[in-house]
Amino acid sequence: MNRQIFREYDIRGVIDKDLTPQVVESLGRAFGTTVKRNGGKLVSVGRDARLSSPELEKALCKGITSTGVDAVSIGLVPTPLLYYSLYHLKTDGGVMITGSHNPPEFNGFKLNLGTGSIHGAGIQALADMIEKNDFESGQGVVTQVDVIEDYIKMVKSKITLKRKPRIVMDAGNGCGGIFAPRLMRELGCEVIELFCEVDGTFPNHHPDPTVPANLKHLIARVKETGAEAGIAYDGDADRIGVVDETGGIFFGDQLLMIFARDILKRKPGATIVYDVKCSQNLEDDIKKHGGRPVINATGHSLIKARLARENAELAGEMSAHIFFKDDYYGYDDAIFATARFLRIMSETDMVVSNFLADTPKVYNTPEIRVDCPDDVKFGLIADITAYYKKTHSVVDIDGARVNFGDGWGLIRASNTQPVLVLRFEAHSEARLEEIKKTIFDKLLSYPSMAGTKVASH
Repeated sequence: MNRQIFREYDIRGVIDKDLTPQVVESLGRAFGTTVKRNGGKLVSVGRDARLSSPELEKALCKGITSTGVDAVSIGLVPTPLLYYSLYHLKTDGGVMITGSHNPPEFNGFKLNLGTGSIHGAGIQALADMIEKNDFESGQGVVTQVDVIEDYIKMVKSKITLKRKPRIVMDAGNGCGGIFAPRLMRELGCEVIELFCEVDGTFPNHHPDPTVPANLKHLIARVKETGAEAGIAYDGDADRIGVVDETGGIFFGDQLLMIFARDILKRKPGATIVYDVKCSQNLEDDIKKHGGRPVINATGHSLIKARLARENAELAGEMSAHIFFKDDYYGYDDAIFATARFLRIMSETDMVVSNFLADTPKVYNTPEIRVDCPDDVKFGLIADITAYYKKTHSVVDIDGARVNFGDGWGLIRASNTQPVLVLRFEAHSEARLEEIKKTIFDKLLSYPSMAGTKVASH
């Protein structure tokens, strides 16, 4: 078994090479054992549209039931519906079989115990259990339940549109296409569909809406149809992309700003959690609208945990995972986020491109990834953090976010790969280049970083 597939937030690998039926069955046994030892007896299992997912589900459920734990299969669903099932079916945990936005030969598992995600040491404990063959035994059963209709009813009970917005929806041939267009129509929206047919080979474009190149078809269709906005999903519909009527892209931090303003109108003083990659504009805008901004380390599980701890109403990441808690369950759900965005559109006559027209213009880079060995990266970040703390204000909860007054530079170690991740922001392009050069000069002064390759993401 390849231990490398057991990552910080999930388990992910190549089909038949890493994820063989035996490995997946063992994973089911380890997960079932964990649930049973925590007093649970029933779990939900969902799967995405990848061609390998049905076989993985069979092997996983075989492992789970061999521990005496029962499994409820909710079938082909977006990831947020697996999270919904934890609350709705009151299961003791759940597994979503999904490769998310990875290439088609990959697949993976997102695991939950109760309604919390299993991550970090919890994922490593499953690998240890498999290596030690330390499993419970028993005889559970698998049943099938459809949660889609109940989910649709639930969203319709929460969202009312004041007029009929017109959007293009690009599901990227992922499982958001199963029912998201129908749900938005039932809410009273006009939906023009693009790549909403489920196809696990992703024939039209890679299903990652945070990469601008993947939005070019959506932008073209929005312009050609005169739609008010375009919505895109990743492969399992837990991340959202939004473009305005001119084809301008809203990134994760800008979407958070739009949702935060809406929530702060309804709940003055609300707490909003966001990750270290987000723009300074977001913090400033939350304060300006009477909210309490809380910056946090990057990472799905970490953001979700902070949302609960701070009793926040909203959380999100630059990667466009948006977690609503004001009138929702506190998990990331691109389909619910779409309904919320439509409601905001329906309550104003303003064109979508003007939603953030009043925010200061900033210049920033995409994520820049620099190769750095796992055994070097954390020590190097600690050293850079100490160096800049002597002269600058530094946020050090996840790497070093160095404040230059008129901009900032972030350098952090990836939790999932042997790379450093950098991002920069400033009030002018010239200043952006200066800040970038300052931090890169420091980084490349380390002997271990000599001759490294730099790749924009």
